[in-house]
Amino acid sequence: MSRVQLEIALGVILVLITGAVLIWYGLNEESRMEEFALAQEASAIEVGASLYEISCSGCHGIKGEGIQGLCPPLNDRHFFDDRMSEVGWSGTLEDYIISTVSTGRLTSTRPDLYPGNVKPAMPAWSEHYGGPLRDDQIRDIAAFVLNWESTAGETFEPEEQAGPPVGTDITVELPEGDPTSGETLATSQGCTACHIATQTGPAWLASGDQPGIGTRAEQRLTEGNYTGNAETPEQYLLESIVHPDVHIVQGFADLMPKNYGEVLTLEQAADLIAYLMSLE
Repeated sequence: MSRVQLEIALGVILVLITGAVLIWYGLNEESRMEEFALAQEASAIEVGASLYEISCSGCHGIKGEGIQGLCPPLNDRHFFDDRMSEVGWSGTLEDYIISTVSTGRLTSTRPDLYPGNVKPAMPAWSEHYGGPLRDDQIRDIAAFVLNWESTAGETFEPEEQAGPPVGTDITVELPEGDPTSGETLATSQGCTACHIATQTGPAWLASGDQPGIGTRAEQRLTEGNYTGNAETPEQYLLESIVHPDVHIVQGFADLMPKNYGEVLTLEQAADLIAYLMSLE
């Protein structure tokens, strides 16, 4: 066999091998694309879970169970089965989540259940509307929320209350509070979402020439427009929690849930007040 014939033979073999490889790739393209899509979806859900915990769980709950009187649940059948028709949304649920997270919600669609008729019911999270999140991050949050669809509606057992409720008497004697536990409680109850993460409620942290809530609690008692009954900063903070409508800070609406006297224990109230008093 001459050199030319050998080169032709090798060329034919290489063409046949290349063709076979391309055919094999073509036959397996669909399954490979499915695997790639699943991997991308899993990655989006993982990133979305982290973003949800940081940005959303304070109001909607770690497991999407919501907070009674404050924010609706996302991990329930109503959200997946009825929410689109309830608000008249003609697009996909994914588009609805992305749109709502991006632009926020100016008013509550269920004011009989959740507050938000004067101040925003939900802040805008997209950087296009003044929020902190990019478009891809919001899509990841949507992917995480959509991941609940197959199990949505499962019952969340409420945690057993570890003591008597604090009630509504602001002169009640409280145990010594732990500010670290109070900070954790403030996050889990959604307080920080309104008072730290957004401006829905009066800011807790010091900013500019305005001191933190621990200092302002004492100052509030001497203000001429104070309409409450507290005599100490601690009583003022407890009053703000269990009687939030007794004194509404100027410029803000009456949005606080009215059942904290029933759902918080004496120890939890003490911890929360200790945390607030530490914010000077």
